[in-house]
Amino acid sequence: MTPAAPPRPAGRPAILVIDGRVDAGRALLVPRGELVHGCADILAEALAALPADGLARVDLDMRDVVFMDRAGLRFLDLLDGYSHRRAVSATATNWHGQPLRVLELAGLDPTDPLRVTAHRPEPPPAPERAAAPAERLHVLQEEVEQLRHALASRPVIDQARGVLMALHACTPDEAWHILREASQLSNTKLRAVAAAVTSGAENDGPAPPPEVRAALRTALARIGR
Repeated sequence: MTPAAPPRPAGRPAILVIDGRVDAGRALLVPRGELVHGCADILAEALAALPADGLARVDLDMRDVVFMDRAGLRFLDLLDGYSHRRAVSATATNWHGQPLRVLELAGLDPTDPLRVTAHRPEPPPAPERAAAPAERLHVLQEEVEQLRHALASRPVIDQARGVLMALHACTPDEAWHILREASQLSNTKLRAVAAAVTSGAENDGPAPPPEVRAALRTALARIGR
């Protein structure tokens, strides 16, 4: 097997790293990080590093992608275009967590979104369901806007995730979902929930407000913590 992806240039923010191998005509690429602005450029570099001849398929294992906004859809479009230009099979599988939710809202098949966009044109909707795609797009735009605000608040959110992981032995993905669910249940902005969790972990720090504490207990109970 040979390496498939070039090293990340010094100075580039580590929003996404793509590791990969090529073996017997198959490239396996493993992105790690976030599908946000700039992710398509990083994928383009990884694809450009693949062999020019003898490649039959490119498989992306997305299990280590933890966050995705609309830039992730451009990432998939780039992979789809590469598949068509090179006449090779391409897949993107093993989605989970928040990126999986974005794919579902976009109306893509999370088991392999390229199968829908590239190889399975959807039949025209029935007249009574004609508004469904527009409604789905509106929901996606609203959620992505919320996620954009969350991304801007990542330092305090990352601190809160670290607190939850240390206190409750949960994974980073579980900690993210705990914060999101607590925000929704308590009708409190995500950043405010994260700040309350972080402050409450400090010596003599104030406890989170009662509604946030109750929401956190519910969210923790749902993942068995």
